[in-house]
Amino acid sequence: MADRAGAPPRAWQRMLSGRRLDLLDPSPLDVELSDIAHGLARVARWNGQTAGDHAFSVAQHSLLVEQIFCRLAPAAPPAERLAALLHDAPEYVIGDMISPFKAVVGGGYKSVERRLQQAVHLRFGLPATLPESLARKIKKADQVAAWFEATRLAGFSETEAETFFGRPRGFSPAELDLEPRATSAVERQFLARAQALEARPAALSARTAPAAPRTTG
Repeated sequence: MADRAGAPPRAWQRMLSGRRLDLLDPSPLDVELSDIAHGLARVARWNGQTAGDHAFSVAQHSLLVEQIFCRLAPAAPPAERLAALLHDAPEYVIGDMISPFKAVVGGGYKSVERRLQQAVHLRFGLPATLPESLARKIKKADQVAAWFEATRLAGFSETEAETFFGRPRGFSPAELDLEPRATSAVERQFLARAQALEARPAALSARTAPAAPRTTG
């Protein structure tokens, strides 16, 4: 819904928690886990073009990615698992824009997404920018999840999905949570998983770069 003509410029989103999150200069203090869980459970993956009685939400995708990440890195500490769970957290504010549209929109979208991700990381005690080695592992888990979602839910052939996401090895769909579920159930599961990981703080590793300072403007 557009603001009325003559209204003052607004670059913030009001959350159900009461927080006002500034999209251009987001503060970690305005990031609430309940808002993330609520929002991600209501954002559909694949623009809603998935099979099933319910949308396959970004929250459920995030749980799937963390599940796969734990298979790829079974010794990962809770902080790294939390980073995997929160890899798409900015989408609780900006929605899930499919890759083809991201390519059209370009750098402006990426800039907003990056700032939001950094604010989320700092809110949960993670470095603003993750170590490259960890980022690669999470990206791998994300691509494995995307392949299974594409072929089991979004109508892609296996050959087509392999072109875009690669073909995962060592995983069976029977082992993965790919059944789209009701919004309220997914919200509760995401919230519970994030709280469990947050309650077990552990440093990423000695090689983790220090958190970048928050900038304004």
